Amino acid sequence: MTTTALIDRPEAPVGPPRLGPADLRAAQARTLDAPRLRYGILARALFKMTDLAYGPERGSVKFAMLEFIARVPYRVGCLALARCRRRSALARRVFERIVQTRAEQDNEQWHLLILQDLAQRRGLRQPFLRHRLAPWLVALCYYQVSWLLLVIRPQASYRLNAEFEDHAEHEYMAYVAEHPELDAQPDPGTYAAEYGQYGSLADLFRQIGHDERMHKLDSLASMSAPRFGQDEAPLGL
Repeated sequence: MTTTALIDRPEAPVGPPRLGPADLRAAQARTLDAPRLRYGILARALFKMTDLAYGPERGSVKFAMLEFIARVPYRVGCLALARCRRRSALARRVFERIVQTRAEQDNEQWHLLILQDLAQRRGLRQPFLRHRLAPWLVALCYYQVSWLLLVIRPQASYRLNAEFEDHAEHEYMAYVAEHPELDAQPDPGTYAAEYGQYGSLADLFRQIGHDERMHKLDSLASMSAPRFGQDEAPLGL
């Protein structure tokens, strides 16, 4: 009879904090006053691609596409765990990273659902090629790049994710600044039970932007102490 040792399951962390109206305004001001990260070639290429496909204007439909792609890095660890299952020390580190980012992945999923709901309520068209097929293809490319970086140089993978989250943080906060009318528009609260109810659409977008900031800070922290790949030989591809 074969027995299998189980990896102790770390406690899953909670997601980003929910802020009140005053704190959300302060968070927006802090983001808009802060310079963006210096984006690398991969991040700049990704942002340029999205601008070419969806235009430079900010909006719910474009944000939904970004959130579709944003889930990718948090799924990469599952593949990494499968590839290193025979190396217990490395597998444990990968597993800890998956648990750590599970709340962030769920958070990005709620962002996507909220933005898709807003786009539908506003009657915004989402053609299949640009809003279904194109995001899937971009996400597939991003997945492969994130996976390669993760097994070859984990710090670069975390940095790429931090750049993506930094871009999203600034885009959400800038969108609210460009549209003061959002402060007078109510949050429909479709997913209030799961994500919270906010006093306006402006605060809803500010909260999403703040979430992206917290994801960015987590990735930057992981760069200084990657949980795997540093003291092990790279995984075989």
